[in-house]
Amino acid sequence: MMAAQIRRLVARVAAVVSEMNYAQRRLTILRAAPDRYLLNGNEAPSTYHEFLARTSGPMLHEPPASQRRPLGSSQ
Repeated sequence: MMAAQIRRLVARVAAVVSEMNYAQRRLTILRAAPDRYLLNGNEAPSTYHEFLARTSGPMLHEPPASQRRPLGSSQ
């Protein structure tokens, strides 16, 4: 009984650490995005070159919907 509770606790802690790692990586990418430093960053790019410059940074791979787990699940 005690071992099962410890395993569940370790799994929850691992899930929290994983989520914090994801959030930190995502925040770093968003902070370094070129759109953040533009005067009119909410507007669409006016040229194709500007579009390419804005999207030149590393893109974070999002898993397909079939592989995502619902928010709040601890599995």
